[in-house]
Amino acid sequence: MTFRDWHIRPDTPTKGQLDNAQFLKVADQFISLANERNRKIVATDLHYALLYAAARYNAHVGKNVMVVEDHETYIDHMVTQYKDMLREHMADPTV
Repeated sequence: MTFRDWHIRPDTPTKGQLDNAQFLKVADQFISLANERNRKIVATDLHYALLYAAARYNAHVGKNVMVVEDHETYIDHMVTQYKDMLREHMADPTV
């Protein structure tokens, strides 16, 4: 099974899929929730809760939506995607 890279999205809105603008809008909604929760929860705890939630949701998608049989290949792909995203944000001077 081949897995899509995180930055590959349709150029124009497609029903049920996120284009670039929608992708960023949804991501911003999660960030807004995190910022709201950060008023009462220290960031060093909150970031692990968010990471745990992302891992749980990705496990659900891999196991139940994509029905991935080779879990390790899927895990390796997702780890690579996360590293790429994290590197992009760490290099961003506006973060």
